[in-house]
Amino acid sequence: MVNNIHSKPHYELLDGLRGIAAIAVVIFHCGEIIIPDFTKLMIAHGFLAVDFFFCLSGFVVAYAYDSRMPALGVKKFLINRLIRLQPLVVLGTLLGLAGLFLDPFASSDPLQEFGWGKIIMATMCSLLLLPAPILGRFGNVFPLNAPAWSLSMEYFINLLYAFVLVRISKKMLLVFLAASLLFISMVAYLHGGVIGGWGAASYGDGYARVLFSFLAGVAVFRFRLTIQNKIGFLLYALALAGVFLFPHTENDWWVELAFVVFVFPLLIALGAGTQVTGWVRQLCVALGAISYPLYMTHYWMMWFLISYSATKPGLQNIYLFAAGIVIGALALAWAVLKFYDEPIRKWLKNKFLGINK
Repeated sequence: MVNNIHSKPHYELLDGLRGIAAIAVVIFHCGEIIIPDFTKLMIAHGFLAVDFFFCLSGFVVAYAYDSRMPALGVKKFLINRLIRLQPLVVLGTLLGLAGLFLDPFASSDPLQEFGWGKIIMATMCSLLLLPAPILGRFGNVFPLNAPAWSLSMEYFINLLYAFVLVRISKKMLLVFLAASLLFISMVAYLHGGVIGGWGAASYGDGYARVLFSFLAGVAVFRFRLTIQNKIGFLLYALALAGVFLFPHTENDWWVELAFVVFVFPLLIALGAGTQVTGWVRQLCVALGAISYPLYMTHYWMMWFLISYSATKPGLQNIYLFAAGIVIGALALAWAVLKFYDEPIRKWLKNKFLGINK
Protein backbone atom coordinates (compact mmCIF):
# COMPACT_ATOMS: atom_id res chain seq x y z
CA MET A 1 0.00 0.00 0.00
CA VAL A 2 1.22 3.49 -0.80
CA ASN A 3 0.18 6.94 0.19
CA ASN A 4 -2.07 9.02 -2.03
CA ILE A 5 -2.70 12.74 -2.08
CA HIS A 6 -4.64 12.57 1.15
CA SER A 7 -1.88 10.56 2.92
CA LYS A 8 -4.13 7.53 3.16
CA PRO A 9 -3.04 4.08 2.03
CA HIS A 10 -4.30 2.88 -1.32
CA TYR A 11 -5.45 -0.71 -1.69
CA GLU A 12 -3.67 -1.82 -4.84
CA LEU A 13 -4.69 -5.46 -4.50
CA LEU A 14 -8.34 -4.47 -4.59
CA ASP A 15 -7.60 -2.44 -7.71
CA GLY A 16 -6.21 -5.58 -9.30
CA LEU A 17 -9.34 -7.55 -8.44
CA ARG A 18 -11.49 -4.79 -9.91
CA GLY A 19 -9.55 -5.12 -13.15
CA ILE A 20 -10.07 -8.87 -13.24
CA ALA A 21 -13.79 -8.35 -12.66
CA ALA A 22 -13.97 -5.87 -15.56
CA ILE A 23 -12.24 -8.34 -17.89
CA ALA A 24 -14.70 -11.02 -16.74
CA VAL A 25 -17.60 -8.76 -17.75
CA VAL A 26 -16.23 -8.34 -21.29
CA ILE A 27 -15.70 -12.10 -21.66
CA PHE A 28 -19.17 -12.81 -20.27
CA HIS A 29 -20.79 -10.38 -22.70
CA CYS A 30 -19.00 -12.01 -25.63
CA GLY A 31 -19.91 -15.45 -24.35
CA GLU A 32 -23.62 -14.81 -23.98
CA ILE A 33 -23.76 -13.71 -27.62
CA ILE A 34 -22.09 -16.90 -28.81
CA ILE A 35 -24.09 -19.10 -26.41
CA PRO A 36 -27.32 -17.21 -25.62
CA ASP A 37 -28.12 -19.48 -22.66
CA PHE A 38 -25.63 -17.88 -20.26
CA THR A 39 -26.08 -20.72 -17.76
CA LYS A 40 -24.10 -22.94 -20.16
CA LEU A 41 -21.15 -20.57 -20.44
CA MET A 42 -17.77 -21.43 -18.97
CA ILE A 43 -17.91 -18.01 -17.28
CA ALA A 44 -21.53 -18.58 -16.27
CA HIS A 45 -21.45 -16.22 -13.27
CA GLY A 46 -19.47 -13.42 -14.88
CA PHE A 47 -22.37 -11.03 -14.34
CA LEU A 48 -21.70 -11.15 -10.59
CA ALA A 49 -18.70 -8.89 -11.26
CA VAL A 50 -21.18 -6.01 -11.00
CA ASP A 51 -22.05 -6.99 -7.43
CA PHE A 52 -18.34 -7.11 -6.63
CA PHE A 53 -18.00 -3.59 -8.09
CA PHE A 54 -20.85 -2.35 -5.89
CA CYS A 55 -19.36 -3.90 -2.74
CA LEU A 56 -15.91 -2.52 -3.50
CA SER A 57 -17.46 0.89 -4.21
CA GLY A 58 -19.12 0.93 -0.79
CA PHE A 59 -15.82 0.14 0.90
CA VAL A 60 -13.82 2.69 -1.10
CA VAL A 61 -16.37 5.51 -0.81
CA ALA A 62 -16.69 5.04 2.95
CA TYR A 63 -12.91 4.85 3.29
CA ALA A 64 -12.35 7.97 1.21
CA TYR A 65 -15.20 10.16 2.46
CA ASP A 66 -16.57 9.10 5.87
CA SER A 67 -14.09 11.25 7.78
CA ARG A 68 -13.89 14.02 5.16
CA MET A 69 -17.58 14.60 4.50
CA PRO A 70 -18.24 17.13 7.32
CA ALA A 71 -15.51 19.42 5.98
CA LEU A 72 -16.00 18.57 2.31
CA GLY A 73 -19.78 18.95 2.15
CA VAL A 74 -22.34 17.21 -0.04
CA LYS A 75 -21.84 19.54 -3.01
CA LYS A 76 -18.12 18.88 -3.37
CA PHE A 77 -18.64 15.17 -2.77
CA LEU A 78 -21.14 14.99 -5.63
CA ILE A 79 -18.86 17.05 -7.88
CA ASN A 80 -16.04 14.64 -7.06
CA ARG A 81 -18.18 11.67 -8.02
CA LEU A 82 -19.40 13.33 -11.20
CA ILE A 83 -15.82 14.08 -12.24
CA ARG A 84 -14.85 10.48 -11.55
CA LEU A 85 -17.78 8.82 -13.31
CA GLN A 86 -19.44 11.09 -15.87
CA PRO A 87 -16.67 11.49 -18.50
CA LEU A 88 -16.84 7.79 -19.31
CA VAL A 89 -20.63 7.82 -19.20
CA VAL A 90 -20.45 10.40 -21.98
CA LEU A 91 -17.80 8.56 -24.00
CA GLY A 92 -19.56 5.21 -23.63
CA THR A 93 -22.75 6.78 -24.97
CA LEU A 94 -20.98 8.39 -27.93
CA LEU A 95 -19.21 5.15 -28.80
CA GLY A 96 -22.54 3.33 -28.65
CA LEU A 97 -24.12 5.94 -30.90
CA ALA A 98 -21.26 5.73 -33.39
CA GLY A 99 -21.40 1.94 -33.32
CA LEU A 100 -25.10 2.02 -34.10
CA PHE A 101 -24.40 3.77 -37.41
CA LEU A 102 -21.01 2.23 -38.27
CA ASP A 103 -21.75 -1.46 -37.69
CA PRO A 104 -20.29 -3.06 -40.87
CA PHE A 105 -22.37 -6.22 -40.44
CA ALA A 106 -25.73 -4.61 -39.67
CA SER A 107 -28.66 -5.97 -41.68
CA SER A 108 -30.77 -2.80 -41.41
CA ASP A 109 -30.45 0.98 -41.40
CA PRO A 110 -30.84 2.29 -37.82
CA LEU A 111 -32.61 5.40 -39.06
CA GLN A 112 -35.19 3.34 -40.86
CA GLU A 113 -35.52 0.94 -37.94
CA PHE A 114 -35.74 3.47 -35.09
CA GLY A 115 -35.98 7.00 -36.51
CA TRP A 116 -34.13 10.12 -35.33
CA GLY A 117 -36.60 10.77 -32.51
CA LYS A 118 -35.94 7.52 -30.65
CA ILE A 119 -32.21 7.66 -31.31
CA ILE A 120 -31.90 11.21 -29.97
CA MET A 121 -34.04 10.38 -26.94
CA ALA A 122 -31.98 7.25 -26.20
CA THR A 123 -28.80 9.30 -26.48
CA MET A 124 -29.99 12.05 -24.13
CA CYS A 125 -31.29 9.53 -21.59
CA SER A 126 -28.00 7.65 -21.71
CA LEU A 127 -26.02 10.85 -21.08
CA LEU A 128 -28.30 11.62 -18.12
CA LEU A 129 -28.37 7.99 -16.93
CA LEU A 130 -32.14 7.79 -17.26
CA PRO A 131 -33.44 4.36 -18.32
CA ALA A 132 -34.94 4.36 -21.80
CA PRO A 133 -35.55 0.89 -23.30
CA ILE A 134 -36.82 2.32 -26.58
CA LEU A 135 -34.49 0.81 -29.21
CA GLY A 136 -35.32 -2.84 -28.70
CA ARG A 137 -31.90 -4.46 -28.29
CA PHE A 138 -33.10 -7.20 -25.94
CA GLY A 139 -34.86 -4.69 -23.70
CA ASN A 140 -31.69 -2.98 -22.48
CA VAL A 141 -32.61 0.09 -20.45
CA PHE A 142 -29.52 1.77 -21.89
CA PRO A 143 -29.54 0.47 -25.47
CA LEU A 144 -26.54 2.53 -26.62
CA ASN A 145 -24.31 1.36 -23.76
CA ALA A 146 -25.90 -1.47 -21.82
CA PRO A 147 -23.46 -1.48 -18.84
CA ALA A 148 -24.58 2.07 -17.98
CA TRP A 149 -27.48 0.58 -16.01
CA SER A 150 -25.06 -0.11 -13.15
CA LEU A 151 -23.80 3.47 -13.31
CA SER A 152 -27.36 4.70 -12.83
CA MET A 153 -27.39 2.55 -9.68
CA GLU A 154 -24.01 3.93 -8.66
CA TYR A 155 -25.34 7.47 -8.93
CA PHE A 156 -28.39 6.52 -6.90
CA ILE A 157 -26.32 4.95 -4.12
CA ASN A 158 -23.90 7.89 -4.05
CA LEU A 159 -26.82 10.25 -3.49
CA LEU A 160 -28.08 7.97 -0.74
CA TYR A 161 -24.62 7.92 0.81
CA ALA A 162 -24.27 11.71 0.71
CA PHE A 163 -27.65 12.48 2.24
CA VAL A 164 -28.25 9.47 4.50
CA LEU A 165 -25.61 6.78 4.86
CA VAL A 166 -22.73 9.03 5.83
CA ARG A 167 -24.80 10.34 8.77
CA ILE A 168 -26.14 7.12 10.28
CA SER A 169 -24.77 5.21 13.24
CA LYS A 170 -23.26 1.74 13.02
CA LYS A 171 -26.40 0.30 14.59
CA MET A 172 -28.61 1.94 11.97
CA LEU A 173 -26.22 0.76 9.27
CA LEU A 174 -26.85 -2.80 10.42
CA VAL A 175 -30.60 -2.19 10.22
CA PHE A 176 -30.23 -0.91 6.65
CA LEU A 177 -27.99 -3.85 5.79
CA ALA A 178 -30.49 -6.35 7.19
CA ALA A 179 -33.32 -4.75 5.21
CA SER A 180 -31.26 -4.82 2.02
CA LEU A 181 -30.37 -8.46 2.66
CA LEU A 182 -34.07 -9.28 2.83
CA PHE A 183 -34.63 -7.30 -0.39
CA ILE A 184 -31.92 -9.07 -2.40
CA SER A 185 -32.90 -12.46 -0.96
CA MET A 186 -36.48 -11.96 -2.14
CA VAL A 187 -35.26 -10.89 -5.59
CA ALA A 188 -32.96 -13.89 -5.87
CA TYR A 189 -35.67 -16.33 -4.78
CA LEU A 190 -38.53 -14.89 -6.82
CA HIS A 191 -36.50 -14.27 -10.00
CA GLY A 192 -34.19 -17.27 -9.78
CA GLY A 193 -30.98 -15.29 -9.33
CA VAL A 194 -29.42 -11.85 -9.13
CA ILE A 195 -28.71 -11.13 -12.78
CA GLY A 196 -31.38 -8.42 -13.12
CA GLY A 197 -31.04 -4.67 -13.49
CA TRP A 198 -29.96 -4.32 -17.11
CA GLY A 199 -33.36 -4.82 -18.73
CA ALA A 200 -36.71 -3.08 -18.70
CA ALA A 201 -38.41 -6.01 -16.96
CA SER A 202 -35.78 -6.35 -14.24
CA TYR A 203 -34.49 -2.81 -13.67
CA GLY A 204 -35.85 -2.75 -10.13
CA ASP A 205 -33.67 -5.74 -9.25
CA GLY A 206 -30.66 -3.49 -9.69
CA TYR A 207 -31.64 -1.53 -6.60
CA ALA A 208 -31.55 -4.72 -4.54
CA ARG A 209 -28.10 -5.53 -5.89
CA VAL A 210 -26.58 -2.10 -5.29
CA LEU A 211 -28.20 -1.54 -1.90
CA PHE A 212 -26.96 -4.74 -0.32
CA SER A 213 -23.49 -4.83 -1.85
CA PHE A 214 -22.70 -1.15 -1.32
CA LEU A 215 -23.91 -1.31 2.29
CA ALA A 216 -21.86 -4.45 2.85
CA GLY A 217 -18.77 -2.64 1.60
CA VAL A 218 -19.49 0.32 3.89
CA ALA A 219 -19.92 -2.11 6.80
CA VAL A 220 -16.56 -3.78 6.09
CA PHE A 221 -14.90 -0.37 6.45
CA ARG A 222 -16.87 1.05 9.38
CA PHE A 223 -16.67 -2.09 11.51
CA ARG A 224 -12.94 -2.38 10.77
CA LEU A 225 -13.36 -5.88 9.36
CA THR A 226 -10.11 -5.70 7.41
CA ILE A 227 -8.19 -8.95 7.95
CA GLN A 228 -4.40 -8.63 7.87
CA ASN A 229 -2.82 -11.50 5.95
CA LYS A 230 -0.07 -12.47 3.52
CA ILE A 231 -2.14 -14.23 0.89
CA GLY A 232 -0.72 -13.65 -2.58
CA PHE A 233 -2.57 -11.77 -5.30
CA LEU A 234 -2.70 -14.89 -7.48
CA LEU A 235 -4.82 -16.71 -4.90
CA TYR A 236 -7.22 -13.77 -4.67
CA ALA A 237 -7.43 -13.62 -8.45
CA LEU A 238 -8.14 -17.35 -8.63
CA ALA A 239 -10.80 -17.08 -5.94
CA LEU A 240 -12.59 -14.25 -7.73
CA ALA A 241 -12.26 -16.01 -11.09
CA GLY A 242 -13.61 -19.14 -9.42
CA VAL A 243 -16.81 -17.29 -8.57
CA PHE A 244 -17.24 -16.16 -12.16
CA LEU A 245 -16.44 -19.63 -13.53
CA PHE A 246 -18.64 -21.46 -11.05
CA PRO A 247 -21.09 -23.58 -13.07
CA HIS A 248 -24.84 -23.14 -12.91
CA THR A 249 -27.07 -25.84 -11.50
CA GLU A 250 -30.83 -25.98 -11.44
CA ASN A 251 -32.49 -23.48 -9.11
CA ASP A 252 -29.15 -22.19 -7.83
CA TRP A 253 -30.28 -18.74 -6.79
CA TRP A 254 -28.98 -19.43 -3.31
CA VAL A 255 -25.46 -20.00 -4.70
CA GLU A 256 -25.43 -16.57 -6.32
CA LEU A 257 -26.80 -15.06 -3.13
CA ALA A 258 -24.02 -16.72 -1.11
CA PHE A 259 -21.36 -15.28 -3.42
CA VAL A 260 -22.81 -11.79 -3.08
CA VAL A 261 -23.57 -11.90 0.65
CA PHE A 262 -20.54 -13.75 1.96
CA VAL A 263 -17.75 -14.22 -0.57
CA PHE A 264 -17.42 -10.70 -1.99
CA PRO A 265 -17.36 -8.87 1.38
CA LEU A 266 -14.87 -11.45 2.63
CA LEU A 267 -12.62 -10.96 -0.40
CA ILE A 268 -12.65 -7.21 0.18
CA ALA A 269 -11.96 -7.60 3.91
CA LEU A 270 -9.02 -9.88 3.14
CA GLY A 271 -7.79 -7.94 0.12
CA ALA A 272 -7.71 -4.69 2.08
CA GLY A 273 -5.42 -6.40 4.57
CA THR A 274 -2.88 -7.58 2.00
CA GLN A 275 0.10 -5.65 0.69
CA VAL A 276 1.51 -6.13 -2.79
CA THR A 277 4.92 -5.01 -3.97
CA GLY A 278 7.12 -5.00 -7.03
CA TRP A 279 5.74 -6.10 -10.38
CA VAL A 280 2.60 -7.51 -8.74
CA ARG A 281 1.77 -4.07 -7.38
CA GLN A 282 2.39 -2.54 -10.81
CA LEU A 283 0.10 -5.13 -12.39
CA CYS A 284 -2.65 -4.42 -9.86
CA VAL A 285 -2.36 -0.67 -10.39
CA ALA A 286 -2.58 -1.13 -14.17
CA LEU A 287 -5.57 -3.47 -13.93
CA GLY A 288 -7.36 -1.08 -11.61
CA ALA A 289 -6.64 1.90 -13.85
CA ILE A 290 -8.19 0.36 -16.96
CA SER A 291 -11.10 -1.34 -15.18
CA TYR A 292 -13.63 1.50 -15.42
CA PRO A 293 -12.69 2.54 -18.99
CA LEU A 294 -12.89 -1.12 -20.02
CA TYR A 295 -16.30 -1.57 -18.43
CA MET A 296 -17.77 1.57 -19.98
CA THR A 297 -16.30 1.47 -23.49
CA HIS A 298 -16.51 -2.15 -24.65
CA TYR A 299 -20.19 -2.78 -25.27
CA TRP A 300 -20.54 -1.06 -28.66
CA MET A 301 -18.37 -3.88 -30.01
CA MET A 302 -20.85 -6.46 -28.73
CA TRP A 303 -23.35 -5.29 -31.35
CA PHE A 304 -20.72 -5.86 -34.04
CA LEU A 305 -20.32 -9.40 -32.70
CA ILE A 306 -24.09 -9.93 -32.76
CA SER A 307 -24.35 -8.68 -36.34
CA TYR A 308 -21.31 -10.69 -37.43
CA SER A 309 -22.71 -13.86 -35.84
CA ALA A 310 -25.94 -13.36 -37.78
CA THR A 311 -23.98 -13.73 -41.04
CA LYS A 312 -23.27 -17.36 -40.00
CA PRO A 313 -19.49 -17.25 -40.54
CA GLY A 314 -18.89 -20.45 -38.59
CA LEU A 315 -18.28 -20.99 -34.88
CA GLN A 316 -14.49 -20.86 -35.13
CA ASN A 317 -14.61 -17.47 -36.85
CA ILE A 318 -17.06 -16.17 -34.25
CA TYR A 319 -14.71 -17.20 -31.46
CA LEU A 320 -11.79 -15.52 -33.22
CA PHE A 321 -13.87 -12.38 -33.67
CA ALA A 322 -14.79 -12.42 -29.98
CA ALA A 323 -11.13 -12.88 -28.99
CA GLY A 324 -10.27 -9.88 -31.13
CA ILE A 325 -12.94 -7.87 -29.36
CA VAL A 326 -11.50 -8.72 -25.93
CA ILE A 327 -8.00 -7.70 -27.04
CA GLY A 328 -9.32 -4.59 -28.78
CA ALA A 329 -11.39 -3.62 -25.74
CA LEU A 330 -8.30 -3.82 -23.50
CA ALA A 331 -6.27 -1.69 -25.91
CA LEU A 332 -9.09 0.83 -26.24
CA ALA A 333 -9.46 1.01 -22.45
CA TRP A 334 -5.78 1.87 -22.06
CA ALA A 335 -5.96 4.53 -24.80
CA VAL A 336 -9.13 6.01 -23.31
CA LEU A 337 -7.51 6.13 -19.86
CA LYS A 338 -4.38 7.92 -21.08
CA PHE A 339 -5.76 10.24 -23.72
CA TYR A 340 -9.28 10.97 -22.51
CA ASP A 341 -10.23 9.98 -18.97
CA GLU A 342 -7.16 11.12 -17.05
CA PRO A 343 -6.73 14.44 -18.95
CA ILE A 344 -10.44 15.24 -18.74
CA ARG A 345 -10.60 14.52 -15.01
CA LYS A 346 -7.48 16.58 -14.40
CA TRP A 347 -9.01 19.54 -16.26
CA LEU A 348 -12.35 19.18 -14.44
CA LYS A 349 -10.68 18.97 -11.03
CA ASN A 350 -8.69 22.08 -11.75
CA LYS A 351 -11.74 23.96 -13.02
CA PHE A 352 -14.31 22.97 -10.42
CA LEU A 353 -12.24 21.96 -7.38
CA GLY A 354 -9.02 23.91 -7.84
CA ILE A 355 -6.98 20.69 -7.81
CA ASN A 356 -4.28 20.69 -10.47
CA LYS A 357 -3.86 16.92 -10.64
